Amino acid sequence: MKVMRLRSALQTAGLALVFLVAGRADNGFAGPASNQQIQAKLTYCKTCHGLSGQGFRGYFPIPRLAGQQTQYIENQLRAFIEHRRTNPVMLNVTHGLRPWMIPVLAGQFKNLHPGPLGGAPKASIAFGRKIFEEGLPDSNVPACFACHGPDAKGHNEIPRLAGQVYWYTVKALTSWTKERGHGSAKDLSAIMVPTTHNLTHSEVEAVAAYLSYLK
Repeated sequence: MKVMRLRSALQTAGLALVFLVAGRADNGFAGPASNQQIQAKLTYCKTCHGLSGQGFRGYFPIPRLAGQQTQYIENQLRAFIEHRRTNPVMLNVTHGLRPWMIPVLAGQFKNLHPGPLGGAPKASIAFGRKIFEEGLPDSNVPACFACHGPDAKGHNEIPRLAGQVYWYTVKALTSWTKERGHGSAKDLSAIMVPTTHNLTHSEVEAVAAYLSYLK
């Protein structure tokens, strides 16, 4: 009887340990199972965003995530989940994300540092730099560096723009209010609405070209 009771107690303790580890995984504990889940999700993300997170031109331009601010990535993933940012593909991708996965994935991409994808037209780079550094006072467009920093690498919830895929930046700025701009306490995308309204298409192309070559 004592042996049976001891065996039962050990089984109960083992079962409790399994639930404890599982519970920690859901709350951010990186156990073996959660590591596998993260690697699987990361591989899935890289299918579109590139093996080094450098972005991809494609039929639909896909953004660079490498070196991106972690808080920005986290905020945008939550914006997709909460339908504050519209994109049918990303809505699908983020639907299955557990809360603890979001900061881990963001950190994985933050630590990638490939060179810029390149390929943008170079004729308007000088004009793009001028917009970035000085803005367009007559059009009420502020200097980009005022928020995104002199090196365009952003800070916290302000995104990195350096090395961003040219075609993606053009698309993002020309369709801003269709996909974004709804904002929240942690998502500052609404701030960009007046700026995107005041930029002409040639000005968008110029600043996007300049940013695409920054490292």
